[in-house]
Amino acid sequence: MREYKMRRGEHLEDRVEDMEAFVTEYFGSPTDTEEYKGNDLFVVEDPDNPVFDRVVAGTVAYSSKKDKLALDIEERPAEEVIAEGHVDAAEDAVSMKNEFLLEATGRDAKARRDSMKRDVEDDGEVPDDV
Repeated sequence: MREYKMRRGEHLEDRVEDMEAFVTEYFGSPTDTEEYKGNDLFVVEDPDNPVFDRVVAGTVAYSSKKDKLALDIEERPAEEVIAEGHVDAAEDAVSMKNEFLLEATGRDAKARRDSMKRDVEDDGEVPDDV
């Protein structure tokens, strides 16, 4: 499960008022919920895009900081998708995931990548055995 933070000065609940409808719009109707860090996330067992095998998405609330968007997408093997003739769906899958994250967080792929790099670099500054 990967968590995505919001753009500075913005909050997830301002950008996405109805998380269930938002998940449905991009991936299909949720069929279940799954607990993650005390939050119920929406599970789409049979996503609309044939590239995705399973999608889990929702809001992770924190008491001391801004809420984050949690997203976990299980994808089918590329060979299997192509063999079934879903080449266009594979291209759409990347766009769909990026649009979902941009709409929810206000951050494009480059901003998300840069942020993850900074988080990793910050973790590397802490000595191991302290």
